[in-house]
Amino acid sequence: MPLTKANSIPHPVNGVGGGAKVMMRPAAPGTGVIAGGAVRTVLELAGVRNILAKQLGSDNPLNNARAAANALASLRTFSEVAEERGVPIESLYA
Repeated sequence: MPLTKANSIPHPVNGVGGGAKVMMRPAAPGTGVIAGGAVRTVLELAGVRNILAKQLGSDNPLNNARAAANALASLRTFSEVAEERGVPIESLYA
């Protein structure tokens, strides 16, 4: 799972697990983990220190944890995106 130097995620991401949906956004250093319930637990265990997260839909803790894991699994780095597109990484910054 890619993390930034600020121990946050590299880009906003959404995850789905059963009837639960989770929205996650990167946060500035010092923000902390702004999330509730099972999502907070998953993020802390994953080593994320600065993030904004919101649970939507179901309030079932297991489905919320699955949605959080799904969102974290879909994170990508610049190098992964460049490799998929078949272009040099420098062209992504321009």
